[in-house]
Order: sequence, then C-alpha cells, then structure tokens
Amino acid sequence: MSFELVLIRHGQSEWNLTNRFTGWVDVDLSTRGIDEARSAGRALKDLGYEFDLARTSLLKRSIRTLWIVLEELDQMWIPVRCDWELNERHYGGLQGLNKREMAQMHGEEQVHIWRRSYSTRPPAMTEDQISQLQNDPRYQSNLTVPASESLQDTYVRVVHFWQDVISAEVIAGKRILIVAHGNSLRALVKYLDKVSDDDITSLNIPTGIPLVYRLDNQLKPLKHFYLADDQTLAQAALEVKNQSSAKELS
Repeated sequence: MSFELVLIRHGQSEWNLTNRFTGWVDVDLSTRGIDEARSAGRALKDLGYEFDLARTSLLKRSIRTLWIVLEELDQMWIPVRCDWELNERHYGGLQGLNKREMAQMHGEEQVHIWRRSYSTRPPAMTEDQISQLQNDPRYQSNLTVPASESLQDTYVRVVHFWQDVISAEVIAGKRILIVAHGNSLRALVKYLDKVSDDDITSLNIPTGIPLVYRLDNQLKPLKHFYLADDQTLAQAALEVKNQSSAKELS
C-alpha cells in the first residue's frame, strides 16, 4: 500500500519580487505569483489529481495560492485548515529588509548564513515587535511568538506537526495538499528524505510548482518528483538560489 502527498510552495509574493526578508509578515502574492498558482492548479487538474483535505499556513500568500489552486481544480469545497506550524521561518529583525542591501552591508556570506544555515538564528525582533505580533488574533492561543527562528527551529515545529497531525491523516487514506513556504517545506523535505544538516543549505524549492511524494505504508518516500519539465524546474530553482546575491541582483 502506498500514499501520495502533494506539496506546493506559494507563488511569488510581493516581497519575493522586491527581494525582502518576509518571514511572518503577511504580504500578498504578486501578479506573477497569482499566475504561478494558476499554473500549479492546472498542472494538477491535467493529471487528474483529487484531494480530500488541504492544509496551509496562517499567511495570505500561502492561503491565496491554495484558493487559486483549488479553484483551478474545481475542488474549492474540500476542507481547508490553516495552521501556524506551516508558517514561513520567522526572520526576526531582518523582516522587511532588502536582501541585496543586507548583502552589500554585511557581505554575501553573512546573508547566506542568515538565510541558509541550519542552526543560526537571524537577529531578534524588538520587544515592541514581539508584543505587536502576539496581539495579532491569529497568534492569541497558547503560542509563544518567536523573536526569530533558525531553520532548525522551523524543522522542529514542522516535524512535530507532521508526526502529531498530518501523518495520521495520510495513513487514514486522506489525499492531502499542503501549500506552505520555502522554509517550512524545506523542513518537511529534510525530514522525509533524511537530508543532512549540511545538504539542506543548498536545497531550493521553487515557487508554484507541485512537488509530489509517493510514500510507503511507513510513510517513507518511494519517490518524489515535480510537475514541471527539467528546464522550467532548473530556472525556477536558480531564481530562488540567487535571491540573496548582491552580484546577481545588481
């Protein structure tokens, strides 16, 4: 017996377009991001994908991508659940800052560490910023809002959520679509594929291209693949890789 799981990183956001650290800031999709979401939905529809349940984060760029994908699939009626555990990595005090300008000020190596190292946290938010986010209705549960997160922090919350919630739904035979963010999906891919701490730094997940996993009855991957041709996939991954480079973005 095998199971299938589909992951999609949200389409390009307005701050992807302007090359800013986004994290938990609730920005919307760019025009291109809307087109990417529609393309993702059409790719799934063309191959006959059907879902029982969709999960996404509490951030509108991810939620809107999911809405558009479900509209293209004509499956807007399925249950949708929004969970903070699928939020993007929290970039702390870097949120809103331009990646190119940070690379010019602090050096590309430092920005690469902030973006890609597994265990290094970015500079923290101020107490006022933390308080403002804590007062957001989305986060007024028992959640302690982080001041910033490393990828390792993101990995811990995503994997706990997978183990505590999503895995049981998959085992029960639910066909699940997850629309989330670059780092929350990198965390899940790291767990599923047993990617090392070192190798995860070079893993790039492109926006708006469905990633399909086929899992065995122990939820171990049998195979995974993107619904895109090699050229499209390579170009999309390169764009993600170059986002922090002052040289590439000048």
